[in-house]
Amino acid sequence: MKVFDYKNGVLTNEISIAPNGGKEFGPRHLDFHPTKPWMYVSIETQNKMYMFRMEEGRINPEIAYRAETLAEPDDIRARQAAGPVHVHPNGRFVYGANRAEATIEFQGKQVFKGGENSIVVYAVDQSTGEPKPIQHADTQKIHPRTFHIDPSGRLLVAQHNLPVNVKDGDTVKTIPAGLSVFRMGDDGKLTLVRKYDIDAGDKAMFWMGMVTL
Repeated sequence: MKVFDYKNGVLTNEISIAPNGGKEFGPRHLDFHPTKPWMYVSIETQNKMYMFRMEEGRINPEIAYRAETLAEPDDIRARQAAGPVHVHPNGRFVYGANRAEATIEFQGKQVFKGGENSIVVYAVDQSTGEPKPIQHADTQKIHPRTFHIDPSGRLLVAQHNLPVNVKDGDTVKTIPAGLSVFRMGDDGKLTLVRKYDIDAGDKAMFWMGMVTL
């Protein structure tokens, strides 16, 4: 990770954060706690969530806490990739995405090989900042590349960028690209309320976000 100072529109003083010399360290995305000096980083290829502390306006390069992103980290069926991370506006929970879309051949077609496509929910220890997983919510689509929390903190929407074939008994069906909408409980946990199928054609949906009107 590269950290810059910013003043008057100018970036200066690049600092690198690379635990263990950068070995087995593949940061994908990060977010900051709204009130505490804590930073949460998803480690894409290692399927981890790391927490770093900030001290006197700078990031301590030592990893304060490590947590798994996967519900079954010892049962990886295909390539898994941790995705974006967002801290709830109330600072009590952290959310991360688990993505899988690798395929194998079945009846002459490429079909989903298996894996976890979910949003992992962490409760944040308000004294230490440690993230502790409390839920893995299946998005019921393939490859949640990104997601967003609405500014009120009541809804989470996960975006899936591609249609993917899956086995359905002895046949093949297609799960379209689209959106999965979750209600966010007071306990931080997610309840799926609706899915939107989107015809992406030969393109891929890469980003989504929400704003307050």
